[in-house]
Amino acid sequence: MSGIARHMFPGDNTPGGFFSYYQYILSQQEAEKIYCLKGGPGVGKSTFIRKIGEEMLAEGHDVDFMHCSSDSNSLDGIVLRDKKIALVDATSPHVVDPINPGAVDTIVHLGEYWDEAGIRRNRDAIVGKNAELKTIFARSYNYFGAAGKMYDNLTAIYEMGLKKEEMYKLAANIINQELTHKELSAEIGKMKKYFGSGITPAGFVHFLETLVQGYKKIYLIKAPVGVSGTKILSLFAESALYRGFDVEAYYCPLKPEEKIEHLLVPELGVAFLTHNRFHIVDESKLTGEIVPVDLSRLVDSGRIDKQRHIAEDSYMKMEELFKKGIDCLKEAKAEHDHLEENYIPNMDFAKIENLRKEIAAAIRRA
Repeated sequence: MSGIARHMFPGDNTPGGFFSYYQYILSQQEAEKIYCLKGGPGVGKSTFIRKIGEEMLAEGHDVDFMHCSSDSNSLDGIVLRDKKIALVDATSPHVVDPINPGAVDTIVHLGEYWDEAGIRRNRDAIVGKNAELKTIFARSYNYFGAAGKMYDNLTAIYEMGLKKEEMYKLAANIINQELTHKELSAEIGKMKKYFGSGITPAGFVHFLETLVQGYKKIYLIKAPVGVSGTKILSLFAESALYRGFDVEAYYCPLKPEEKIEHLLVPELGVAFLTHNRFHIVDESKLTGEIVPVDLSRLVDSGRIDKQRHIAEDSYMKMEELFKKGIDCLKEAKAEHDHLEENYIPNMDFAKIENLRKEIAAAIRRA
């Protein structure tokens, strides 16, 4: 029997550059072992991770697949939830150094399986490509930064029309429905933070439906871009944490430190997913009870009529800037693929595959 596969992003491209929630993949306190994979581009880290994840999934283990925002088809890591074991790509831009080496963390250096002399022959090409990639990513973040300012225009306008008292009433009703009958706990629950969607070379990508498999109730929040349910989710998260429930918060890449877009409380089997233009949720893939939450009804359109033309203009400019930034990510991916060509011919993939099998066998024994 196959296990349950979930898919998310541990890091993302944002208006402020690459933002990482890698520290939440698997904490040192809960982990049995974390394998930190080191090595250059094209050495096979993602394939190494994916193969182990797919094998463990087929053998009945639940696996979280952590996708790369620079290429959503590649993986930055996996977590075997039942075994409390993680494998992570520990190279730039998401450098992960061992915190408790030997006790928890193990370095796996795939650079031990390359022909260094062969790679050094491509030294100038590698140095040049890396410098070019840095420039392209900086350009993309400039576009995303400008898009973020247009988004700020939108949210400020909608904030003027938001019926805040109705927002708080809605939050209170949901908390009353799901949590009030639960006792406060002496031990506060733990929060994990991820991204539910990624800004990638393929555009906005998400796997939200995979996160809520088996959940008994899903609050599906629908709202125009710029209207946020973060206040509801934050209040619910706080109430759940004080009752000892662990929560998973999935943040918006436009506001990676403050705006929660999706929230899961696994022990309760209750989830909140936000559905909008950037992450359209396929309801046919959801199981359990779906509770629609329409936030547009909380906006008094009369309060924002004078600013509507600014909102529409900001939205159009935001879309255009996102497209330009994503075009830069496409360019960066193409250049990164060329960079990998300097490494791939100099790798001993047979030995890497043998190492992978050894680690997979060790994980099975754990």
